[in-house]
Amino acid sequence: MPPKKRGHDKPLSGAALIKETCRRIRLARSFWDAHNNRACRGEREKALALYNALSEVEREKVPQVLRAWLRYRSEKYFGDDRTPPGGRKRS
Repeated sequence: MPPKKRGHDKPLSGAALIKETCRRIRLARSFWDAHNNRACRGEREKALALYNALSEVEREKVPQVLRAWLRYRSEKYFGDDRTPPGGRKRS
């Protein structure tokens, strides 16, 4: 049986892009709450890429709580001034 085709080939736009951005931020938040930092970092990067693709009007449609969480975690815990993961090995 051939594999099923999925509708992921088309780039998202409009309400679908906003919905996917919110979903990714919520997923990253749930990974953060579960102390799963590696998964949180990956989802946060994907959410940030989608968020940066939004226009100013579309960004206003993302709930303020999610925008604040994304900005706070991005700057405080995942910013350029932080040590990247996997840097130091214990002997």
